[in-house]
Amino acid sequence: MPLPPVPEFHPIADPEAVVAAKHVRFTVLTDRLIRLEYAGDDRFEDHPSQAFWHREQPVPAFKKTVSNSRIEIETDFLHLKYQISAKGFSGQTLSITLKQTGVTWRYGMRQSGNLKGTARTLDGDSGATELENGLLSKSGWAVVDDSKSLVFNETGWLERRRSVTETQSSRRNLAGISSDQHGAKDLYFFGYGTDYAACMRDFTRVSGDVPMIPRYILGNWWSRYWAYTQDELRSLMAEFRAHDIPLSVCIIDMDWHITKTGNQSSGWTGYTWNRELFPNPEDFIRWLHGQGLRTALNLHPALGLHPHEGQYERMAKWMNVNPASENPIPFDIADPHFMEGYFEILHHPHETAGIDFWWMDWQQGTKSKVRGLDPLWFLNHLHFHDLGRDGSKRPFVFSRWGGLGNHRYPIGFSGDTYVRWSTLAYQPYFTASAANVAYGWWSHDIGGHMVKDGTPELYLRWVQFGVFSPIFRLHSTNRPELDRRPWGKPERYFKAARDAMQLRHALIPYVYSMAWRSHQTGLALVTPMYYGNMQEDAAFEANDQYYFGSELIAAPVTAPVQASTGLASKRVWFPAGDWFNFFTGESISGGGWHKVQAALEDIPVYAKAGAIVPLAPEAGWDGIDNPTALDIYIFPGADNTFDLYEDDGETNDYLRGQYALTTFAFEGGAFTVRPVRGETSLVPGRRTYRIHVRGVDATAGASIPGTYEASTRTLSLKPFTLAPDKSRTIKIHLS
Repeated sequence: MPLPPVPEFHPIADPEAVVAAKHVRFTVLTDRLIRLEYAGDDRFEDHPSQAFWHREQPVPAFKKTVSNSRIEIETDFLHLKYQISAKGFSGQTLSITLKQTGVTWRYGMRQSGNLKGTARTLDGDSGATELENGLLSKSGWAVVDDSKSLVFNETGWLERRRSVTETQSSRRNLAGISSDQHGAKDLYFFGYGTDYAACMRDFTRVSGDVPMIPRYILGNWWSRYWAYTQDELRSLMAEFRAHDIPLSVCIIDMDWHITKTGNQSSGWTGYTWNRELFPNPEDFIRWLHGQGLRTALNLHPALGLHPHEGQYERMAKWMNVNPASENPIPFDIADPHFMEGYFEILHHPHETAGIDFWWMDWQQGTKSKVRGLDPLWFLNHLHFHDLGRDGSKRPFVFSRWGGLGNHRYPIGFSGDTYVRWSTLAYQPYFTASAANVAYGWWSHDIGGHMVKDGTPELYLRWVQFGVFSPIFRLHSTNRPELDRRPWGKPERYFKAARDAMQLRHALIPYVYSMAWRSHQTGLALVTPMYYGNMQEDAAFEANDQYYFGSELIAAPVTAPVQASTGLASKRVWFPAGDWFNFFTGESISGGGWHKVQAALEDIPVYAKAGAIVPLAPEAGWDGIDNPTALDIYIFPGADNTFDLYEDDGETNDYLRGQYALTTFAFEGGAFTVRPVRGETSLVPGRRTYRIHVRGVDATAGASIPGTYEASTRTLSLKPFTLAPDKSRTIKIHLS
């Protein structure tokens, strides 16, 4: 029974990047990222840590000066000074100056102005969850104290560092640096000023890329904590289809397994199908797949395995427990032998039967038998690599945030929130801030999870936010009145929610292209407004809006409409330049705040001048795959290019160059579809393009015929069809 595959690590830096002296070692990882180590016995850590795997990087240009009393390191951006001292690092001995701004960091300084990252969970949140620090700050620097994180040994198992004693705290300190001068120190100094893109690129280069997610998870998910029978779930999925509301994932919550155990356990942990609810689970999974739906099972593994489980006898023998004893087998994340059986006996048979992925619903604490080993962190790591064990299937884990480095294990389950406007109002900020630790794939409970349900208006606004969030997943707890079915709402709300969920599936080509951007650069789909606008105070105030990919700003409505007008009022900040309402084509001058008003059906989303946004025209259940037709929306005012990314959506072949890129260019008054680059077999043999120029007057025209719609200020051109190796250029006349 093999353990999950060991990732490929490159933990030892090029010797040319290392500057060492008595008790200290500095590694210039990039021109703005330096590792700072102190070890009183001169034994430094070369194993990969939980967060930092790839210290072997191209050596940047730098100058060094080393004497008996002093070390200086100077890159194009940073100037490090260290006064050699037997006592190691202190505010008097170690400093780094950001050359572009003159800001100087001294060891021990508190991280003022940190722009935060994310948090483990939003369980119980109603709008005030405290976030961990991130890698960006207004001061231009951030420090990660990695001194007490665990490291991977040669077998790929986490263990404590040699330098961490039993008396030392085991939690990684992202908020500040310990004043203990006697223990070893392992710090990472990020000095990026306002260059957020370089910071994310370098962090993911050193810590590991954000993997490509499977394409199907970008569609709409259904999830509910409810004891459905398999026939009830079939009927529910059929109702979605009948109401023309697309889905791509149907989650089966914890009642899939036996929960009434005869007092052997609480029933939260389970691995055996409840045959009263699911008499033929294999057939049901095949039916889901036949409907174009993927599925996952909910897991609460903390209570181990009890005798009522169908897998008990085999697991007991594996763990050298006498099955006749009926002794529970405790969950033990720290035991490699247990974890081998955990995957092979408890999980792999379900995957063989068709389960596509796992919902890791871990809420049972942060401790294990190994001091400092948080079960959630290691569960995320092991489940991710186990699901991808054959090297072909593209893995992901649906779980809470385990800590720095978890961007390698998308996607995030944000936990059980309250159904309140304040909860919804907090989620845009929460989602965008996670970009500061490259954690870009949060999935929220759309509609909220628990307590008394809000109004249908709150539900609708949550759905609209969900469309323009990383993962769209309807969910609630097991209260009958918590109804997340769109057709369960009054007619106007139902139609608006259906339109929004159809739009989500249409957006998949755009969002999937942003997933590729995230894999390549570390930039998340949803990013804060201060990205690219660090000099603008307003950008930091506009925390209830965000960039949605490279082309759009989303400003979800998170407050009720005014009774007197039937409209919701919202202040939206626009960076300098021209902007357009994505849906109406209304033009807006940037560089300040604008008051916008939104009817129930309206979603405030704005396109930059020159934006190019590809949408799939299919609004129904068949819009997940690479589409045979595309609607391309372009907006005037600037030249731009957009790369549409496509692959097979599920395997790791993209890592071997099996993908296709189609560039759309809007330059010099002409729009061009360029020939597909890469693996052309992955795209349709002939694709139909429908070009829509939005935000223009009725006088606009083009070199091919078109029709004009005044209500959206849109010129829609006659469709044309292209083979992958062909291109087409269309002249656009705006006056």
